[in-house]
Amino acid sequence: DVTEIEEKEAQAKQEEQIMKEQELSNLLHEKRYLKALGLAISLDRPHTVLMVVKAILKETDGRKHLEENIVRLRKDQKEAVLMFLVTWNTNSRNCHEAQAVMETLLKHEAPDSLLQYSGIKSAVESLLPYT
Repeated sequence: DVTEIEEKEAQAKQEEQIMKEQELSNLLHEKRYLKALGLAISLDRPHTVLMVVKAILKETDGRKHLEENIVRLRKDQKEAVLMFLVTWNTNSRNCHEAQAVMETLLKHEAPDSLLQYSGIKSAVESLLPYT
């Protein structure tokens, strides 16, 4: 019978999730935005990533800090943020944050590099009507 083993695994995953949520909350409170972005992306939480971006933009020199943090993300993290911002851009409440992140990506990534991103074609097609 593997029921007990499966329950323990599910409980361990749930505890790990709670620990990550707490860590994310602590990172935001400590204004350690790069780690907060990385953790929110790894948890696949587009709304949380958006909240981190909004928190960064509220800071003094928010655009500059946003650029510094986005540039330091790994390629796979940037791809995830690109997919998230496609959704953010369709909502007028979040479009300014989406555009700020898109501006940073366009400014700091070479066109050839952007073309290597997975899903870039569909992302561009989705962004055009709202941009």
